[in-house]
Amino acid sequence: MRVKRNPSISNISPRYLFPEIQQQTHTFLQRHPQADLIDLGIGDTTLPLPSFVAQKMSEKAASLATTAGYQGYGPPQGSPELQKKIAEQLYHGCVDPEEIFISDGAKCDIGRLHYLFGPDTAIAVQDPAYPVYGETYLLSGKSLPIDLMPCLPENDFFPTLPPAADIIYFCSPNNPTGIAATKKQLEELIAFARDHDILIIFDAAYSCFIQDPQLPQSIYEIEEARHVAIEVGSFSKIAGFTGLRLGWTVVPKELRFHDGTPVAQDWKRIVSTCFNGASLLSQSGGIAVLEDHAFLEIQQLTDYYLKNGMLLKKAFCALGFETYGGENAPYVWVKLPEKTSWQGFHAFLEKTRIVSVPGSGFGPAGEGFLRFSSFANRSAVEKAVERLKSFSL
Repeated sequence: MRVKRNPSISNISPRYLFPEIQQQTHTFLQRHPQADLIDLGIGDTTLPLPSFVAQKMSEKAASLATTAGYQGYGPPQGSPELQKKIAEQLYHGCVDPEEIFISDGAKCDIGRLHYLFGPDTAIAVQDPAYPVYGETYLLSGKSLPIDLMPCLPENDFFPTLPPAADIIYFCSPNNPTGIAATKKQLEELIAFARDHDILIIFDAAYSCFIQDPQLPQSIYEIEEARHVAIEVGSFSKIAGFTGLRLGWTVVPKELRFHDGTPVAQDWKRIVSTCFNGASLLSQSGGIAVLEDHAFLEIQQLTDYYLKNGMLLKKAFCALGFETYGGENAPYVWVKLPEKTSWQGFHAFLEKTRIVSVPGSGFGPAGEGFLRFSSFANRSAVEKAVERLKSFSL
């Protein structure tokens, strides 16, 4: 056919990181079909939905089968009730419900946000970082080099900030390192953004795992953040909605483009154009999650995964590995002595039958590290800990 391929697709790797891991695992299983693998790789939740959340969605589904309860398209910006719940329960009133845009997940919004920005917009991302930040930037047709900000043990995982960037992508707790930024670090980030007229896109998808009260869960806990930051959030890890798809993006009223146009005005236009709103069933589940009595029960899911992370971290530390994360995040970041990430991946797979994620897939600074996910059943984590006792590279 005469249709030309989008040339921007050539700017990214032919394979996304996680399907590549699945392919490597599949190849291993073809050689060892009886292998009892423990998957601590892709960060997908494993615990079932709380029953009260499923019940609320069931009730919503039943109501849609009635004349009185049927509903078609909802507001593109999302359910006003859910917006209000998020503002009250997660932001404690520091954002207005009207500044919250409900979506089908943080990953989707990260991709759509690129519609907001001009073709000559320069971005900087943490290194290592979730691949979607850089790859969706390239897929959007923008071609400026991406400024990588190395986050390593040597700099306490807080990078030197680039004055030439127009946008800084920042994730806390970071995926994959599992490190949550301190209040002082976020204050430095916000002051830098204000001084250099930079926008921050703050990924708070894992914020519910931050248990240390001294560590901010939202960038809006820092004064002046509303003038420089968009925040993206998700129900995927808060309540196991990875398959239900529900998230949100906060765009404060104070944010203005260079010409004075409100960012929220353009974002609302984009959302109205290419998105018809999150599923009514998912939103009803989100509302149930944020009820006062229910939110306490939801915390038990977070506690469960955090306990998994602590068990894994203790096991790696006992083996003498430099180990990070696992305390305020669901990921354990393990440094490999004298091994590449993929060499380490295959060593753990061959010797322990444990699937991990090569750190190099998150950026050059991830080379020589592996990420282990605590999103697993406790029995699988305990089995992994037993296997690790006799492991050596």
